[in-house]
Amino acid sequence: MRKIFIEAANGRPTPYTPIWLNRQAGRYMPEYHAVKGDMPSLEFFKNPEKAAQATLDAQRILGVDAAILFADLLPVLEPMGLDLDYVVGTGPVFANPVRSPADVEALRRLPAEEATPYIADTVRNVLSGLPADIALIGFAGAPFTLASYAIEGRGSRNYTYVKKFMYTEEQAWQALAFKLADQVVDYLRLQIEAGVDAVQLFDTWVGNLSVADFRRYAAPATKRLIDGIKQLAPELPVVYFGTGNHHLLDDVATLGADVLAFDWRTPLGATWSRLGCNAVQGNLDPIVLCADGATVERQAQLVLDEAGGRPGHIFNLGHGIIPETPVDNVKRLVAYVHEASAR
Repeated sequence: MRKIFIEAANGRPTPYTPIWLNRQAGRYMPEYHAVKGDMPSLEFFKNPEKAAQATLDAQRILGVDAAILFADLLPVLEPMGLDLDYVVGTGPVFANPVRSPADVEALRRLPAEEATPYIADTVRNVLSGLPADIALIGFAGAPFTLASYAIEGRGSRNYTYVKKFMYTEEQAWQALAFKLADQVVDYLRLQIEAGVDAVQLFDTWVGNLSVADFRRYAAPATKRLIDGIKQLAPELPVVYFGTGNHHLLDDVATLGADVLAFDWRTPLGATWSRLGCNAVQGNLDPIVLCADGATVERQAQLVLDEAGGRPGHIFNLGHGIIPETPVDNVKRLVAYVHEASAR
């Protein structure tokens, strides 16, 4: 059956603009809390039944054209030897961050069936309940962002440990980035074999790099990752999403992703034209969803106007839905995009 998300990801015309949303399964939704209950976050991500239910609930409630696997970037690092916890009020924390070449050397590379077996079960559970015309998007972090979390040990504003390591231990940095790229390729292989229709790579910290540093320290491992996915599944669409990375997009466009996802600060129409992308995704400011319904529709129309009805546009936010977002506004956005783009 035709899946409109996949059609758009391949740059083909569609009867309306498909839409899905970053973090469409999340804390803003009462059903999410009902599924999660008091379960610790890491346990929740690794529970194939509950993760699948969160994935399916969001797609069903919102009426979006794709479901994205409910997961997090960081659990893939845990079996490699990093002690991960999700601390209330702080977020993800690694008790033993990577701070030396010896720490890089100690990280294990394990077959995905051994390291993250739950992810294939989650995919199969989602597919058992997903409508046949809805795409399922796989999920993984890009090497730079994963390496940054591993080195910082938690969220960061200045990326001090990351950049110090990058600049002073370049050989170890590249070894870490390539090791992560290879682990993620295998992680995504498991998702692809289980049946996902596309994959999205999240590079949420990459925007703090200069163009020169991106080329030297991030692009090689990112290309290795994308090439690895393409060797596994040449026809499977790969979406690449970074934030604050408008200045890097000319370089990102050369790395082989099929769809470039723009954050809300990127002029969608002009950037699409300049880069000559086959398909783009984005890019409503997620905070718009915290305003009134009329504002949601008005701002959504501006994004549709930027896209200009060109084949290959997938509507999304320029980052993720925040917990304070009213669910009704999200539903209104999805309905509006479907109706306005069909006109």
